[in-house]
Amino acid sequence: MKQSGPTIRVAVVEDRPEDLNLARELLSATPGFACVAACSSASQALEFLPETVPDVVLMDIQMPELSGIECVCQLSHRLPHAQFMMLTVVEDHDLIFRSLEAGATGYLLKKTPPARLLEAIRELHAGGAPMSGQVARKVVAAFRKPPADTSAPVSLTPVEQGVLQRLARGLLYKEVAEEMDLSPSTVRTHVWHIYRKLQVHNRTEAILKAGATRF
Repeated sequence: MKQSGPTIRVAVVEDRPEDLNLARELLSATPGFACVAACSSASQALEFLPETVPDVVLMDIQMPELSGIECVCQLSHRLPHAQFMMLTVVEDHDLIFRSLEAGATGYLLKKTPPARLLEAIRELHAGGAPMSGQVARKVVAAFRKPPADTSAPVSLTPVEQGVLQRLARGLLYKEVAEEMDLSPSTVRTHVWHIYRKLQVHNRTEAILKAGATRF
């Protein structure tokens, strides 16, 4: 079946040959996707991806020599328009937030079915922040942590809290709008107010900041 819309250029960084080949074959066989690079190490990714300019990078977290998190941290400055999706077998809380801090906007477990992986790549490319259900629960749980500094609390309205919690689950603006019975333009307005109050520039920073300050 023909895929409408532009082809999404995807790069894969994975040190396990079998996983690298499976991802490459899946992308190559699916309309609407193109595997523009398949790197078996972080050093290869740092060398080749800036020249390839992918839309989305699928990044294994646990690799020898240089981890996927460190690789994303370096690549995010050289590929400012790329979106990074971390793939891992681990649901470690620290790894999740280190990945987000490094510049990743998606986080999936490697056991994610192929159809869901392709859907998540589309979501990421469209501006979403897809996460496995288990991972999303850990992110949302961060909202319940006590504040590190209560001297300057951040006050978000209940609606703003609801919008941000749904963004943390990886929903797109239109999906947030549907769940909360709002218009997409109203959701965008709430997001703008959230960013202004938290003094951040994107959803990842907002999730991290809100988790640290317990709005």
